[in-house]
Amino acid sequence: MLTLKTLSRLVQQRPSYSWARIPAPQLIPSFRMSSLEEPVRIDSFSKLNSTGRLSRLSSDSSRKRFDERSSAQDLAREGDCSCSPMDVSFLESCMHTCLWAGVISDEYVVGSVSWRKEVHDRNGISSSCMRPLSCCRSYQLLPSGKREIWTLPERHYSSLSEETEIRQLTQKLLRGTPKFVKIVEVGPRDGLQNEKSTVPTNVKIELIKRLAASGLQVVEATSFVSPKWVPQLADAKDVMDGIKSVAGTRLPVLTPNLKGFHAAIDAGAKEVAVFASASESFSKSNINCTIEESLCRYKEILNAAKRLSVPVRGYVSCVVGCPVEGPISPSSIAYVAKELYDMGCYEISLGDTIGVGTPGTVVPMLDAVMSVVPVEKLAVHFHDTYGQSLANIFVSLQMGISIIDSSISGLGGCPYAKGATGNVATEDVVYLLHGLGVKTNVDLGKLLSAADFICKHLGRQSGSKAGIALSRGIRDHSKM
Repeated sequence: MLTLKTLSRLVQQRPSYSWARIPAPQLIPSFRMSSLEEPVRIDSFSKLNSTGRLSRLSSDSSRKRFDERSSAQDLAREGDCSCSPMDVSFLESCMHTCLWAGVISDEYVVGSVSWRKEVHDRNGISSSCMRPLSCCRSYQLLPSGKREIWTLPERHYSSLSEETEIRQLTQKLLRGTPKFVKIVEVGPRDGLQNEKSTVPTNVKIELIKRLAASGLQVVEATSFVSPKWVPQLADAKDVMDGIKSVAGTRLPVLTPNLKGFHAAIDAGAKEVAVFASASESFSKSNINCTIEESLCRYKEILNAAKRLSVPVRGYVSCVVGCPVEGPISPSSIAYVAKELYDMGCYEISLGDTIGVGTPGTVVPMLDAVMSVVPVEKLAVHFHDTYGQSLANIFVSLQMGISIIDSSISGLGGCPYAKGATGNVATEDVVYLLHGLGVKTNVDLGKLLSAADFICKHLGRQSGSKAGIALSRGIRDHSKM
């Protein structure tokens, strides 16, 4: 506990201490949060004072923080300081001096950075602000033996600052971000197709029902592909029979060719999806044909779908890189996306199949595609191989994308893309969006329940960081 005696001794005997750097927890004890945290909503920052903003973003956010409007009298009154009432005025004076004082004889500004000149004693310590010489950029020795030093002053947040500054910053950072995002859940198809062991049909059906109950508008159910190529989805017809009672959620299925399309329609599918690759090598290894040959196949499917009034979604894979060819030109991706859109696909999903994308490569790709396909018709589909999926999603949101593909618990991969790991986890995406103040109509609690269900069956931990943290918080809270 910080006492007046300790404070005085440090001022007199330990000049190397910088009082502006005394961590707040030494002044005020910590406390345990009594409920599960909600995502930090950026659009609500303007309603918080500066202390609230700092504490919400701090890695030690469960601790109270020093509020510059709080006085030493408040601290003494709350019992957090052992000073007697008669010593309070001295403590306030020390706090003010330690936090704000400095010997300033000159100042100049470079851009948004203000440099100050301070005169220090032989030990390299300013007599008033106790700033160590190691904190300084450069200095020169004066005839008096003191040092003249140019420094960057400590930054302090003031709760008296204009709230409009925070609002303007929020608007600048989130400019272009949609108010609502549609999430397309691909776990039951893209997630489970890469499992080594076959998941029982009844488990797939129950997973789809739980995902639909969480509020997800679209859940990709299965794929009508040859069991020879994807044995994990050989029960596509049985899965469709089991989810006929699911209402209020669209349940598209993947159809790689006309035969698969007719099989899907016979099984009761109301919506289908086709996929093409922006990489010739990947197209040949994945669907055994060139890009142009695949586009010809999909024209047949689109024509058949139009006759039956069945909506078709289009996928483009390898939109950033290919496991064989390496980086893919944005113009190649734009070409394939435009071809699918012109055929009649109502929506185009851009997939980073092997997860090599970063904001630096995703932005030019999106810019190229957005020049030929309306942004409201585009979705993004990121794999998290290098941990870049959420960053890529955030920059996509800033560019106006309002449709995101994701997979429960980060399940997935691609059987034909070596090194590709799971998709971005739906729980992480929902947590991010809710934190940004973006609506999804998804109940995160029910989503966690669905994730727990499938992970227990697969016998492994969730691939969602938010899911793990939130589930642990729920368990810890239940023990309190």
